[in-house]
Amino acid sequence: MERIITSVSDFLLSPRVKKRTEKIILAIAIASYIIHLLLIFLSTIGIFELKEEFLNNPIAAIYTPFSFILLYEVYLLVYYIPKSITIYIGKQYEIITLIVIRRIFKDIAYVELTSDWFQDSNDLQFTFDVLTSLVLFFLIFVFYSNAKKKRVTTNPSAAIMPNVKKFILLKKLLAIFLVPTLIALSIYALFHWGSTVVENYADGIIEFKKINNIFFDQFFTVLIMTDVLLLLVSFFYSDEFHKIIRNSGFVISTILIKVSFLSEGILNNVIIISAVLFGTIFLVIHNLYERKLEM
Repeated sequence: MERIITSVSDFLLSPRVKKRTEKIILAIAIASYIIHLLLIFLSTIGIFELKEEFLNNPIAAIYTPFSFILLYEVYLLVYYIPKSITIYIGKQYEIITLIVIRRIFKDIAYVELTSDWFQDSNDLQFTFDVLTSLVLFFLIFVFYSNAKKKRVTTNPSAAIMPNVKKFILLKKLLAIFLVPTLIALSIYALFHWGSTVVENYADGIIEFKKINNIFFDQFFTVLIMTDVLLLLVSFFYSDEFHKIIRNSGFVISTILIKVSFLSEGILNNVIIISAVLFGTIFLVIHNLYERKLEM
């Protein structure tokens, strides 16, 4: 059983597959950007009309390839589950940061350069998103700066304790489960949006702007269940208080990210920052515990 899980994990999550996935998604992202720009050009010369403002803005067109880049980040999140829980959580923070940055490109289409900047809701949202992305970028830097770098031995099977090997095996099994889940949710999101466009173009545009609620909302629900399972199983392999609390903090952080998809406006920005700040503080305190215990 262990050999099968390892073989499947290596097949789906090997560095070679990761590199190939990166090239494929980047190619799709570039193609989608060119197609979006072509549609804008055709709309400009009057062949057909793109009614939504953000679809007609060349800068806002970056929103489209960013959607595919985010899918690659989700794959990286799954890729790092067997390797490092800390990096896995960090990838969640990277994803939510990229979602905010992608939203900035959409916000640009609605920005109005007037003296009443703080009176316009679109201008305010653009300002909140820009500031939020800066805060998140700094918090992710702090998070990774406090992430412990584990030494990799030349013979891992001889160095890793049996209980730790079982935990890594479980993480590989979870990662294997998440790969088809990711694919299924991607197909569902694309099919849902496509069918909405066919039925009603206007509704399709609305669904495109709310694509996070179709895919990432559901995916983070799956991640919450994954995090809780990892937390519960970790009790079998460690009874150290600071590690249990750190992992619990990570679960709460993921839940907050999930909740952010249910909110709008400045509340959404506050919840996102709170989620990343919460996980970062828990990691910092955990490391302080580690240093104290080593003294």
